[in-house]
Amino acid sequence: MDATEIDLLDRDRFTRGVPHEWFTWLRANAPVFRHDEPGGEGFWVITRYDDIVAANRDAASFSSAQERGGVVTLEGPVAPIPGQEMAGEMMLFMDPPRHTRYRKLVNRGFTPRMMAALEEHVRELTVRIVEGAIAKGECDFVVDVAAELPLEVIAELLGVPREDRFKLFDWSNRLVGSEDPEYQVSDEHVLEAQVELFMYAQSLAEKRRADPRPDILTTLLNAEVDGDTLSEMDFNLFFMLLTVAGNETTRNAIAHGMNAFLDHPDQWELLVSDPEAHIGGAVEEILRWASPVMFFRRNATRDIELGGQLIREGEKISLWYISANRDESVFDDPFRFDITRDPNPHIAFGGGGPHFCLGAQLARLEIRLLFEELAARVPRLEGPARPDRLRSNFIAGIKHLPVRLAPGSGAGPAAGPAGTTAPSLPG
Repeated sequence: MDATEIDLLDRDRFTRGVPHEWFTWLRANAPVFRHDEPGGEGFWVITRYDDIVAANRDAASFSSAQERGGVVTLEGPVAPIPGQEMAGEMMLFMDPPRHTRYRKLVNRGFTPRMMAALEEHVRELTVRIVEGAIAKGECDFVVDVAAELPLEVIAELLGVPREDRFKLFDWSNRLVGSEDPEYQVSDEHVLEAQVELFMYAQSLAEKRRADPRPDILTTLLNAEVDGDTLSEMDFNLFFMLLTVAGNETTRNAIAHGMNAFLDHPDQWELLVSDPEAHIGGAVEEILRWASPVMFFRRNATRDIELGGQLIREGEKISLWYISANRDESVFDDPFRFDITRDPNPHIAFGGGGPHFCLGAQLARLEIRLLFEELAARVPRLEGPARPDRLRSNFIAGIKHLPVRLAPGSGAGPAAGPAGTTAPSLPG
């Protein structure tokens, strides 16, 4: 093949599966590649692991600011489009030192202590969801399991009543999956989803101010660093970020993990044989394999020489994590799904730097508990159909994945840590 075959703007190609052959060719032949853009100025494609890690850690040269309307896209101008200036206030689209200030504020809700305190309850949620899916026999793993756990967890963290959790699911699908026919909505409807979400966030904030609770919502409303607090719009935008990132990316990592185990039954047998020994490696390999956020965009703040190419100030840059996590110079046999892979320095959470994923430990917790509980109950997996993939070149998404979860002869409530039985929640 050659460069003329590569079109990273072709969403339909991604619907058939990630075009790994393109990224493999680019890493070997054009690791810093100038990609054409019909009717636009074009953009740079960075595909090698070391280059992407270096760019992630150099926010001064590779700016996250001035994204187009708050949507992570390769097309369009560098500057925000008129009427959507509020998008520039979201943490994803900030650079230090402003980003540092906001990060300090919202970090108060994601301390290691708070994440550790969640584990018992998240396991309870997991047990109920897994046992419900097993009881169905055949289920849509994405809808019934992979989407349900992150939805319930993020809903509880944000103080959203359980019966409202599907509002979060709908808003995130409309905001992120609008290019897919199943979720496709107009720009006007995307804006409507933002407004609905903001109004909902404000109603929750009012309730928490009147009735504080030990949840992240209350923590964020009361967070203060050097006299700074979150403004109303800051809070709304962060609520939107958590709503989308808190369920969309983890959902897809879990879905890709299940699909990988269906394609590699020997790895599922290995996990089932000794979950305690292999669950840590399984979580990291699932994250590497899935790379749910395939790329992020940056904008050059100065002339940069990278990979023998000169990137000019103001030009658009795309950092392809999905490619870096298959880089042959870093990962032995990178197209093998291997839960014993060690080391596994994947960059599914962004490769360090100021924008390293805030919810990384929460995502790891959810993935670990879900596959622990599945491995304890389901010795054999059966997938009657191939995955239905999201039409997107940004999110590596799976919309539907039919699967049969066949319980073992002695299956019942799984043992949690130290042999304790994880209880179910009412309702």
